[in-house]
Amino acid sequence: MHSRAGEPSRWMGVGHSASAEAETAGKDAAAQAAGGREPGLLIVFSSTGYDFDRLLDGVRGEAGAGTAIIGCTTTGGIAGGPGGADAGVVVTALGGSGLEVRTAVGRDVSARPQEAGADAAAGVAGLTREHRAGLLLCDGLAGVQHEVVRGAYSVVSAVVPLVGGCAGDDMTFRRTHQFIGDRDGVEVLTDAVVGLGLGSDARIGVGIAHGWQKQGEPMVVTRSDKGRLYELDGDPALDVYLQRLRADRSLAADGQAFQNASFAKPLGLSRRTGEDIRTAHAADLKDGSLVFIADVPQGALVWEMATDEDALIAAGAESCRQAVDALDGAGVAGVLVFDCGIRKARLGPEGVAQEIAAMEQAIAGAPMAGFYTYGEVARTRGARGMHFLTVVTLAVA
Repeated sequence: MHSRAGEPSRWMGVGHSASAEAETAGKDAAAQAAGGREPGLLIVFSSTGYDFDRLLDGVRGEAGAGTAIIGCTTTGGIAGGPGGADAGVVVTALGGSGLEVRTAVGRDVSARPQEAGADAAAGVAGLTREHRAGLLLCDGLAGVQHEVVRGAYSVVSAVVPLVGGCAGDDMTFRRTHQFIGDRDGVEVLTDAVVGLGLGSDARIGVGIAHGWQKQGEPMVVTRSDKGRLYELDGDPALDVYLQRLRADRSLAADGQAFQNASFAKPLGLSRRTGEDIRTAHAADLKDGSLVFIADVPQGALVWEMATDEDALIAAGAESCRQAVDALDGAGVAGVLVFDCGIRKARLGPEGVAQEIAAMEQAIAGAPMAGFYTYGEVARTRGARGMHFLTVVTLAVA
């Protein structure tokens, strides 16, 4: 990577645009992020409303000869400063001689999730800097993201943290897209996972928080298959869950009403480090099962989870604080945030603005960018690392 005279050895810039014209939005956001510098990496987080080829043409116009470009579609971008919460596209630029960037892609995620995860993490293996991290941007509708993380872990091993988020499509749940390329061209993919290997001369910090608390008595997952939960405590999972909601099957017959209720009352899976959250996206009245977009392992202990707006906002700030604290006092070049789209829907515009303000305060106004996801990746130990309704933060010194 190249750094001009007088530039810090590691830097991050953020730009965003609400322009409806795709090429203008991409060019303006990328130009703001680069700020006249030559980036080693441009990360594009985009609404699904754009012509992606034109959007990425605008971004490529601000790239240097050695600039890598990655990104994905979202259910909303995150950027600090005025107008960041309303942006259609958010672009992050990373550069400086103290950073090292390697990108890779895994294809056909739904058919070969572990192999795709390993393919996407391949760039991490070639990093030479002392401090390293892997970043994954995965199709959010593949339903096997935990296997993608497992495959990536097989490449990066236990010594390198993994972070990232699952691409969204503005909460339509139809199709998401992933981007990878450079100044000469960017592929627009689906059913893919884009990987970034990030190496640095200084520390890289990770934060994880969600703001939900266990409620009521635990239940045992007595029958499940990947993202399909059939039985809780030996009874049909749908009936047990509806009982906890104090509702009957008429709620499950209305898909939107059921989703609204389930988003407010997720399940927490017991883990050594706390609870991983799972949200039911649908119910099957025929077999009494619940449908999730991630695994719910058989034999797991689960609770219903509860929260409030203050706790959700506080979790965003806590995730940022954890990441910054992991830098051991080094200055913060910038922060990437992966925040759940369901949290965004629950907070509403005013709550989102409060959360972003709380996160900016926690990082003392350093550059911040990210997106609202269909799932968050954070693996700091062990092979597991798929989260939901959670805020994951990556801080670069």
